[in-house]
Amino acid sequence: MNHSGNRHWRRGLLALLLAVLGGHSWAQHAWGTYHWARTANPFTLQVGDNMSADWKTYLALSTQDWNNPTAFAASSTPLTVKVVGGRSSKRTCSMVTGTTQVCNGKYGFNGWLGLASINISGGSHITQGSAKMNDSYFNLATYNNPFEKRHVVCQEVAHTFGLDHQSEDGSSLNTCMDYFSNTGGNAGNPASTTPNAHDFEELTLIYAHLDSTTTLAAGSSSASAADIDISDDPRSWGVLVRQSANGRSSVYERENRNGSKTVTHVYWTPEAALRCRACDHRFEVHSQP
Repeated sequence: MNHSGNRHWRRGLLALLLAVLGGHSWAQHAWGTYHWARTANPFTLQVGDNMSADWKTYLALSTQDWNNPTAFAASSTPLTVKVVGGRSSKRTCSMVTGTTQVCNGKYGFNGWLGLASINISGGSHITQGSAKMNDSYFNLATYNNPFEKRHVVCQEVAHTFGLDHQSEDGSSLNTCMDYFSNTGGNAGNPASTTPNAHDFEELTLIYAHLDSTTTLAAGSSSASAADIDISDDPRSWGVLVRQSANGRSSVYERENRNGSKTVTHVYWTPEAALRCRACDHRFEVHSQP
């Protein structure tokens, strides 16, 4: 059995043992096998704050939540988050080696609320990430409320940890890793704005094994090369590899010339999804709601 096979076998066995010993169900919502390489747990991921003043509060709240597992009935977390000064412009949100860069900006009425990208080397190691919030929509009354902003920031940043969704059907599992919408009649509902215990359980599974090297930034890092970054052109996302049944979630992959892979998760607006749930929304014409 190769190293990858051993890792999946150990991960499955650990999930089964912990579920039995813990007496509760064990979440399974990893984003593939993607994880930051590191030589010890717990470890700290630097998150670059490129956000405007009206968003900084939501980034701060989300990082506090991810650093506080006991508040959500979890015993520990292998991953902690440290907010540092941003190294990207809000518009480009270029990835920076060893970090996640978080940005907001008026990216246009292109159908998406949030977008998270990670660069992968060696098949599974995250080397850098970015998360964008689209102010073209969040400046509208429909989306411009504290709970929807907190939900989306919490989710997009966590995708760069290696987490995927717990649910994509629109129901609330009281985690920001579901697709509950804090809009309309739910605009004042704080549900699904924080992690829950299952998110920390999944992080424990993802980071159960250690690596012989690290992809984390130790100090200052340089911006990624243009040919492995994500631009404003949605064609730079690569090919569509997965889409949720309701059309709200899409995952794209692009193979890069240096042998790495860039993976992008896109969170579409309800309006984009309703037009054609099975369509690749980036090629549709979107207008202001």
